[in-house]
Amino acid sequence: MERSQISYNRKTNIDKTVKIVLFILTTITSSIIVVSALFILFRGVQPFFKSYLVGDSYHRANFGYFLFGNFWEKGHLYGAGFILINTIYVSLLALLIATPISVLGALFITKMAPKKIKILLETVIEILASIPSVIYGLFASVVITGFVKNLASVFNYQTAGGASSLAASLVLAIMIIPTITLLSITAIKTVPETLEHASLALGASKTQTNYKIVLKAASSFIFQGVIVGLGRAFGEATAVSMVAGNTPTGPTFNIFDTTRTLTSTMLIGIHESYGMGYDIRFSVGILLMVLILVSNLVLTKIKERMQA
Repeated sequence: MERSQISYNRKTNIDKTVKIVLFILTTITSSIIVVSALFILFRGVQPFFKSYLVGDSYHRANFGYFLFGNFWEKGHLYGAGFILINTIYVSLLALLIATPISVLGALFITKMAPKKIKILLETVIEILASIPSVIYGLFASVVITGFVKNLASVFNYQTAGGASSLAASLVLAIMIIPTITLLSITAIKTVPETLEHASLALGASKTQTNYKIVLKAASSFIFQGVIVGLGRAFGEATAVSMVAGNTPTGPTFNIFDTTRTLTSTMLIGIHESYGMGYDIRFSVGILLMVLILVSNLVLTKIKERMQA
């Protein structure tokens, strides 16, 4: 009896210790996120209230021009509205390219590929998902820009060495395909086999079952993967900045024209260490956080309606 009580007390103490450790780690992680967000918010609002020396006089950033301006840097005026539109356009184009490839690839790996091929493909995709973005950027700056340049020449269009919205979208698509594919594989694996067996028993073919039953049953979880992929597309900086061209004006919807995104704008000015040109990039960071937050809320609502 005493041994049982001692064992019980030991397990209880271990459980309490684990809970305390997890609580401390969660608190630390949450605090870092909150402090980081508050720091960006504090630095990001400064350009609209603090005067900076620009040339021979002091100026503040114009909030209205920042939101609706169509030129990034014009003296003391910084416009980021067109950059926000460019970011959404490039990211959605990348998502449009990546989603069908990812979902169909996940379906093939999960339901059609032989076991050895399945293991090989999953391993390759996991490796692709972990490759640093600068590697993708180097690849895109040579291969993708060359492809876009040749494609544009077919339509008698001159590009800036291939740097364009299309190049940025293609490299983003390549980067988010592994993420969406892995999450789609997980989603498809959660579909009960009883649904497949019932479909086959009713006379449906294997292909019909995969497309009409399996994908439909896994659609809400696949959509979650799409949300994660879009978030990564919004937040990618290095690879995009290497192929976008970083035009100072816009917006532009021609896929062969150069573009500029929120993250590439923040990255390009990283060499500055003070002044309005430095602090205004924190304002761009606030705009990016708002974009990600709003897009997640909207897409989550859509997901909830899909599940209803």
